[in-house]
Amino acid sequence: MPDVHLDDSVLAALQDVMEEEYPVLLDTYLLDSEERLRLLRESQRLGDMQALRLTAHSFKGSCSNMGAPLLASLCKELEEVARLEQAQDAPIWIERIEREFAIVRILFKSERQRYP
Repeated sequence: MPDVHLDDSVLAALQDVMEEEYPVLLDTYLLDSEERLRLLRESQRLGDMQALRLTAHSFKGSCSNMGAPLLASLCKELEEVARLEQAQDAPIWIERIEREFAIVRILFKSERQRYP
């Protein structure tokens, strides 16, 4: 499952639970994720491994909850890099996260277009 960009079964469950609020959830996730990416880049730029670890951890959780397993897995790797204070490796993982989020963003926007 880690190679899956979006888990359709998770999206279906979210849609069932959220009902008419599902599109709002999609919009919120995308906005929130943009902010988390900004915080990842900022933490890395400042060399703040604690902030980087916490942001990666939080982003991992939201990605997992929203059915983006590959993105969650990448965030988990970055979280570990930050925990071990391997600052030199952080830009590589942030770039991977940004590339995967670009794909996830497109897929979520496509999903969002199904709703008025």
